[in-house]
Amino acid sequence: MKEIKKDKESIYNAIFDIVRSIPKGRVTNYGAVAAAIGAASGARMVGYAMNNCHGVKPKVPAHRVVNRNGLLTGKHHFSPPEQMQQLLEKEGIIVIDDKVQNFEIVFWDPIKELTI
Repeated sequence: MKEIKKDKESIYNAIFDIVRSIPKGRVTNYGAVAAAIGAASGARMVGYAMNNCHGVKPKVPAHRVVNRNGLLTGKHHFSPPEQMQQLLEKEGIIVIDDKVQNFEIVFWDPIKELTI
């Protein structure tokens, strides 16, 4: 059981490191982060990690991770839910109806941007 917990912790730490690398004013999606850690079908796991990152030090900018269509599907894990949009807008990202505008332009692909 300890082995499983340690594996989960190391996977979460790898996810957190990638998310910490997302520059201000850019976003990525759950699948891109999963692909960057070698878990192409692990988008849901990235979502779980983002849900569990509040209070982690150094801080993890979970607001910069959206779904594959640019939707703020993780907003209900923020308090209040509007905080995710507010944080993105503070960084210059335009959000309308819970969707990042110009998603193709502000999208940050960790595989292309990081030397992994």
